This record gives sequence, structure tokens and C-alpha cells, in this order.
Amino acid sequence: MGRDTELKAFEAALDETGYHGFLIFGEPGVGKTRLAEECLAVAAQRGHAVARAVATCAAAEIPLGAIAHLLPDGVDLSDPVAGFATAVRLMSRAYSATANLVLLIDDLHLLDTASALLLRQLMETGAVFLMGTVRSDASSEESVATLGRGDAVHHADLAPLTWRQVHELLQHGLAGHVHRETVDRLHAASGGNPLYLRELVRGALAEGRLTNDGEIWQLATTEFLPVTRRLTDLIRRRLATVAPCSRRLLDLLALCGSVSVADLESNPGTDVLDELERAELVTVVREGRRTYARLAHPLYAEVLPAGIPEGRRREMLRELADRLEQTGARRREDAMRLASYRLAGTGTADPALLLQAAQLAAYGDDHARVLDFLQAIPENARTFPALLLLGRTLSELGRPQEAEAMLCRADRWATTESRALAVALARTRNLIWARGVTREEAVATNDAARDRVTSAAGRWALRVNEANMLSSLGHHSESIDLLDGMPDGEPPAGDIAGVATWTAAAATRASALSFLARSEEAVHWAERAVTLCVEARAAGRGHAPQEAAALSALVLALTESGRLEEARVTAERAYTDPGAAPTGWQRTLLVFPLARNALMAGRPASARRWYAEIVRDTRPQAVILRPLALAGLAAAAALQGDVRAAKAALAEHAGMAAPVHVPEERLGEAWTHVALGDQEAARTVLRAAAAEAREREQFSSETMLLTDLARLGVAAEVAGRLAELARTAGPFTAARARLAAALAAGDRDGLTAVAADFDRMGANLLAAEAASAAAELWRRSGNPRQATAAAARAAAGAALCEGACTPMLQAADAAVPLTAREREIAALAAEGMFSKDIAAKLTISVRTVDNHLQRVYAKLGVTNRRELTGRLGHKPD
Repeated sequence: MGRDTELKAFEAALDETGYHGFLIFGEPGVGKTRLAEECLAVAAQRGHAVARAVATCAAAEIPLGAIAHLLPDGVDLSDPVAGFATAVRLMSRAYSATANLVLLIDDLHLLDTASALLLRQLMETGAVFLMGTVRSDASSEESVATLGRGDAVHHADLAPLTWRQVHELLQHGLAGHVHRETVDRLHAASGGNPLYLRELVRGALAEGRLTNDGEIWQLATTEFLPVTRRLTDLIRRRLATVAPCSRRLLDLLALCGSVSVADLESNPGTDVLDELERAELVTVVREGRRTYARLAHPLYAEVLPAGIPEGRRREMLRELADRLEQTGARRREDAMRLASYRLAGTGTADPALLLQAAQLAAYGDDHARVLDFLQAIPENARTFPALLLLGRTLSELGRPQEAEAMLCRADRWATTESRALAVALARTRNLIWARGVTREEAVATNDAARDRVTSAAGRWALRVNEANMLSSLGHHSESIDLLDGMPDGEPPAGDIAGVATWTAAAATRASALSFLARSEEAVHWAERAVTLCVEARAAGRGHAPQEAAALSALVLALTESGRLEEARVTAERAYTDPGAAPTGWQRTLLVFPLARNALMAGRPASARRWYAEIVRDTRPQAVILRPLALAGLAAAAALQGDVRAAKAALAEHAGMAAPVHVPEERLGEAWTHVALGDQEAARTVLRAAAAEAREREQFSSETMLLTDLARLGVAAEVAGRLAELARTAGPFTAARARLAAALAAGDRDGLTAVAADFDRMGANLLAAEAASAAAELWRRSGNPRQATAAAARAAAGAALCEGACTPMLQAADAAVPLTAREREIAALAAEGMFSKDIAAKLTISVRTVDNHLQRVYAKLGVTNRRELTGRLGHKPD
């Protein structure tokens, strides 16, 4: 996984006559041997003789001990010079220059001198192409220098896996979707080391800490990951040779995470630090004006603390805290370090220090640490800022009842307008997103603050907050009415509160406009909101809550305007951004439009993964997005033909006592009926939902529901209303209106044209369905070439739809299949080969090639090689 670049480099070196070696360097567990074995398999497939040997410390005591089994009979090593010459002569004779022996030496750095010298001679004569794995900290060993010198030996440095590669590996290894937070934790803990990752997953599975709810894998929320015995042994062996003074420094870093190098200069000393850095056990990094030392791998901190006696642990932390206080703890993050040291070392810390540390942790969205710091403050020392932050943090961590109780306590301390406003915003957000209260309860909480908020700016902030609540609850027109009079220009950057309110207003306006099917306006406001948030973060003002709302609104707006692929890329980039990815309810807020985008694009597997993540994150809370997520999950599962999963999601949806439901939720019910073969029941559900959406002015949802009615055979019934909606909506709604009109009229050319429009937008399923319908109409009219071309387009589009199965895709299966020889010739032609070259390659006549191509053209509905290339999905270099 994730080693394509290295594999290609090996293949190139093997093919290039100037190369006679390929060495793979990397830390233990990074996958050197696994890659080498794959390379060896490639060499065998290409006709090379292959062999392998493992170098060990024991074998190194005996000259040629590691490779003795590879030497040919008749080699007498009692005379080393003559023996070497004989071995080189016999092995050179045994393997030709074109198919030489590819020899893998695992742990090549442990090879004895005699073996290294003999192998070097064999490499230089061309008898052997050497592959070797080398630990990155052993690159200066004599055997490596002997066998790795010169330009004829390729050196590959094997890096740890990236976040994306770890995500992909986990999905394959666990055969299912994996929660983003779980990927984050496993990637951070393993450092991208495949061996460590495997052992962490095995340990978590064995202890029941990594579980699947039927849709998605997620780790239990605990501070430490389970470490298997094998992993512990590997790390202990790695640390076994460390001297006692060095071990003390490692223990200190394991407890503290990172320590200023200045604090280590006297104890234990820079010599010890330099030694550990050379051994790649510690890394030194510079942050601003300070230099910090930290453990080279996160898992060392999982294993080392177990060997530190409790008394010594507390003593070390107290000493470090005293030293940090003596130096003044001048940097902002020093408050977090100092508070952590004091808590761990003494069990208590100054309340003011704990609050400062909690505020810094909140700045970095580290809610677990925020809670640790705030809960360490004694009850009688909790001030208004502590109570407010504690309430917000409990809400972020999915504990809405406790959050409401804490925020009510904070409200009693809210003696100023700014405090009353802060509490009102925090409470309403918790009520809407975590507890899922009714409109009346949320609005009443917001209104209650108006008695204490009298300034124009404060009143406007409360109005924006109410607009946000109404839009979240599906009252989009009312939300837009409340935002009338919103200033068009952004406030100055120095007005932090004003920027936050304006951004929230713009994001709310964009979201409401999207659901009102006014997508072009929505994109305008959402882009401005996102830009302002990015500028604020770049200026060092942190990751504002409004940024997730702004990104969510932008993804919704781009999707509704028909820019589905751009919307997907925007959301996924924000979701995986290691420096700015949202957390908690903010992540849920971003994942929802990503899931909806995938469903509308016709990628049910992706939609199912995203909806499942929302459902998992919001259990057992009755938050506002959970009913929509369950319905979306049911629809996505039904589109894949998984009726069991669709029914399970609908059953959970039916059991929810949610304060609000929206018509769009009925998509899950409708598509489950389709999966069960009852299209009439599905149409009944969709008609009722579309009527309700129209009445509630949820025009985006109405468009989705009417489009699905058209897809289920009653296009004439809905084409007129879709045309009305298209007059004021964006390109995506207009395309769906054209689809309904073409289906109603049996317009073959219209269906072909709208299929191309959907394809450009990224609406793959609608594109495939439109092409499929066109194919059926062409077939009925007696135009087999056009029918075959349209069916091939439908099949190509359906291949992008992650196993979606709908009634309109049935015609796509009617494309005439190619024979094995036709597929072979078509593939070569699509790659740009001329008929005479294809004929020579396949040892057939040019006439036979041309005859096959004519049959291919007829079956695929194309007329030339350029069209054939496009149909088969080949892209020019």
C-alpha cells in the first residue's frame, strides 16, 4: 500500500542495463521487507531467477555464512582468492546478462565482509542484481558502503505512510469504512509505520476497543491505545541498549511530550541529547525562537511510562514544572505545559493557570484536555470564563445535558452585555445541535437575552443567531427575512466580534439560499464567508466556529449549482486538512453536505460512509442532523441493494423523538420501496414529500423529490413544476428539469444532451440514467448504432456510481459485449497503435485487425479511433 513510486523505481532499475542493485532504506517496521518481496515477485514474473538470504549477527561471525546456501557446488573457500574467482565464474556462467539472478539480502547492514566483497564482484560482472533492505540508522555500516556505492545502485528511502495511505490501508484491512477520528488517532500513534499500525489495530480489536456498528469502524474514546505484546517487545528491544542517563531523558520526554532544549542543557546534558538524536530515538525541532526535544516515535510514549515508578514520575514532573516557572514560562503554550506538569506531578495547580491552559487547549480544538484542565479547578474557584468554556466543551464532547446545566450556571454570572450574549449563543447552539430542542425553546432562549443586550451590535448578533436557528430547523424564508438589512461590506479585520457575526450571517444566508434553490446567490455569500474565515486563521486568530458553517454552506451551494466535483473536493480537503480540520459538531456540520453531495452525485458507497459517520457521532443525542443522516443512510444502502441496512436505518429513524423532520428525509423510505420492487409505493411517498416541501418553501428538497419521481416513470407528471423551479434556480435544477422534459417527451437527443450536462457537473448517476433512457429509445426506433453508443455511455457512467442500482440503469446492461480478441485489439488501438503494429504484435493480418475494429465500432457505437479512446476511458499522454 502506498509504494507505487518505489515499485516503479525498481522496475526501471531492473530494466536499465546500467543498474545492478537496489537498496531499500527505512526504519524498523516501515515495510522494507514487504516491498522487497513484492519487487522479487515482479522480477520472477519477468523471467529472472530469484533467491533470498537473511543477514544476522550470528551469521556474520562466519565468513559467507549468510549466503553459503547460494554458492554453487565446487567452490572451495579454503583459499579465499581462488574460491571467490570460482564462485564468480560459475555464477556468471549460470545466469545470462538478460535474465540474471535477482538476489534479496534482508538486513544487508548485518552482512559479513566476505559476503559483501563476493556479492560486489558478482554485481559488477552482471551475474547478480542485488536487492537489500537496510535500517536507516545503519547506512554507514561497512557492508552497506561496499554494496551501495556508485551510481549503478539505486537507493530508495522508504517513508512512513501518509494520512491518506493509512486511511486507505485501514479501509482495506478492516473491509469497511473507518471513522475520521479513528484514522487520526491510529495515524498519529503509529507514525505511519505499517507494522506498528497493524499491531495497534490487532490490539484494539482483541480488547474490543475498535468496533463496527454495522456501518463504520471506530475506536473507543480513551486516552491510551492498547499495545500488543509484540509491539511492546519491538519497542523495548529498540530501547534496550540505552544508557541509564539517556533513559532518564527518554522517560522525561515520554511523560512531557516535548521539552525545551534549554531546560535540558544542564540535566541530563547536551551530550546525551546528541547521542539519542544520532540513534534516531529523539528528534529536535525548532518552534519560533525555541528548540524542543521530543521522542522520535509516538509509540515510545505508550511503552516507556509503564516502566517508570510512580514516585519517580511525580518527582520528574515537579522538577520540570519548577524549572519552567523559574524561567518565567513566557511563551503562550508554556501555560499548558506547566498546568499539565503540575496536575500530573502534584494532582493540583493554580486555578488561574488551569483556566489559561484550558483556553489555549480550546484554541487548538483539544476538547479532552480542556475538560481535564477545567475539571481540576475546584468548584468554588470556577469563574464565569471557566463555566462558559466548560459548558461549550461539554457540548462539543456530546454531553448536552451537562452542558446546559453548566451554561445556566454561567448565565447567573453574566453581569455584562458581552457575557449575556456569549451565554445565549453557546446555549442556543447546544440546544439546537446537541439536544435537538423545538423552535419555540431555542427562540425563547435567544429572546431572553434581549433584556440584557441593548447595543446595536449585540442585538444584531442575536438576530443573526435566530436566523441561523430558523434555517437549521428548515424555516429558510424566515431566516432570509431576518437577515434583510445585512451590511454588504465586511467589517474591519480588527473588529473580531463584528467579523464573527458577519461571517455567521453570510454562512446562514448562503445555507438558506441553497435550500431555497437560489444557488448562485448562495455560492457568492458562502465564498465570501469562507474567505473571511481563512484570512482570520492566517492572521493567527484561530479556527473559528463560523469556518465550519461557512464551508458547509459553500459545499451545499456548489452542489446545488451543479459544481458537484468542486464541492466534493472542497469538503474533503477541509475534512482532511491536518492543520485546520474541524472537530466535534463542526466536523458533523461539514460532513453532512459532503454526504448529501455524494448521494446527489450518485456515489452511494461514499454517501453511506459519510452518513454513517454522522449517525455514529450523534448517538445517543437527538441532534438535528441525525434524522437526515439516518434517512440518507437508508437511501444510500437501498441504492446499493442492501435492503437489510436500509430497513435498519429506517427503523432507527422511526424511533427518534426528533423535534423537527424535513420532507427530504423521506428519500430513504422511497428508495427502500424501490429496492423492494414496489415503485408505486415509492412514488406515493415522493409525491407527499414533494408537496410538503413546496408548502414549506424547501425548493431544493422539492427538486430532488420531483426528480426522483421523474426517474421512477412519471416524468410527465412533474416536468411542469420542475420547469417552474428552474426559472429562478441554478444550472443543476435546470438540468434536472430538462431531464424530466426529455423523459416525458421521449426526446432521444434531449436525453443525450442532458446526459452530457450531468457528466460535466459530476452527477454521474443522473448522466448514466439519461444515457440509458436514450439508448432504449434509440433501440425502439431501429437505430442500433446510436442505441449501442448511448448504452456504452450509460455503462461507463454507471461504473462510476459505486454499485448503484436503479430502474433506469437496466438498459445500460444491454450493450453488446466484445469478444476477448475484440477487447484486446480495441485496447491496443485506443493506446494509439496502428493496425500494422497491432497485426505484428498479435501475429495476425492487418485485414483481420481492421475487420475486428469495424465490429468493435459497430458494437460500441463509435466511428473512429478518437471516439474509441474516449469510450474505453483511455486518456492521451
